[in-house]
Amino acid sequence: MRYLLKIRFPVDAGNSALTDPQFGEKMQRLLAEIKAETAYFTSINGQRGGYIVVNMEDASEIPAIAEPFFLWLKADLEFMPVMLPADLARAGPSIAAACRNWADH
Repeated sequence: MRYLLKIRFPVDAGNSALTDPQFGEKMQRLLAEIKAETAYFTSINGQRGGYIVVNMEDASEIPAIAEPFFLWLKADLEFMPVMLPADLARAGPSIAAACRNWADH
């Protein structure tokens, strides 16, 4: 299942990490290790952060993805399940059933 990982890290931790000449290499290594499908870096609520898409087979994979961000960047993380358009298309019958059963008529 795909998850959109929202990371936000404090200014002090970011300052410390960015002064390391190996920061870019470490980030690339971490993204490869977690098998990131894509990554976008931006500001989140006035702090450094980003959005990373990862695919997991099992929830037991969450710690292996989260801990490096916790330990290295002191990051706040959110894991949000997301769907590709094909996933949404496969969900059509269950969406229709929910609408039949629960929508105001």
